[in-house]
Amino acid sequence: MGYLAIYAWRYRAARSESGSRGLEWWRIACFVLGVACLGVALLSPLDQLGEQYLFSAYMAQHILIGDLAPLLIVLGLSRVMMRPATRRLTNIEKALGPFAHPATALLLWIALLYMWHIPALYDGALQEPALHALEHTSFFVGGFLLWWPLIQPVPMRRQMKGMWPFAYITVAKVATGLLGVFFIWSAVVVYKFYATAPQIWSLTPLEDQKVGGAMMMAEQSIVLFTVFFILFIRMLGQSEEEQQRVERLEDAREASL
Repeated sequence: MGYLAIYAWRYRAARSESGSRGLEWWRIACFVLGVACLGVALLSPLDQLGEQYLFSAYMAQHILIGDLAPLLIVLGLSRVMMRPATRRLTNIEKALGPFAHPATALLLWIALLYMWHIPALYDGALQEPALHALEHTSFFVGGFLLWWPLIQPVPMRRQMKGMWPFAYITVAKVATGLLGVFFIWSAVVVYKFYATAPQIWSLTPLEDQKVGGAMMMAEQSIVLFTVFFILFIRMLGQSEEEQQRVERLEDAREASL
């Protein structure tokens, strides 16, 4: 609720400053849905199911925390909304130098994803509350940083143009999907915690693991193709705007002659 209150306060302030520009209704809907995803992941029965019984429930929780919630929250932001923090973010980007590059966010996301799925860390997070909190925080921050260069609520100096946005999100989603493939095709239960967890819903540990892997693959595929569609529409819009700009310049040149 605190995030929604801060967002509502900033929304009212931005609306009084700039009217409705950059404050479309769908941004509000995205932000609210993003916070709702966090609420479902952390406050609903899904949390207990994942921590005590089902690998698939834990995987669903990670999808919400590390992918869907960050995506929706970043979509809920805009240049107008972020105006008070623009200078600070620009200074941080300058201070990071070459590390303020989309590739850094991509590599960090992949590294965090695979690191936390190492059996020792994964099982440890399920048994140690502090490590568990660190795991969830890492997934959310990593997901937020992954989506930021693609959506750019505050424009970055390093823009991804042409086909680079498509390549960027493809690498991210394929890397995540491959982990799902591993869980689907593995002949053994990867994590000891779930191998000995109480069975519910008539699922064996191996079946539960395959369901979790399939869930990961399906979500990544849906998000990937949805983003592809949006990027394609955006590319067409930018091409049309550029063509109109060229035509206006030509008209102005002819008029001056």
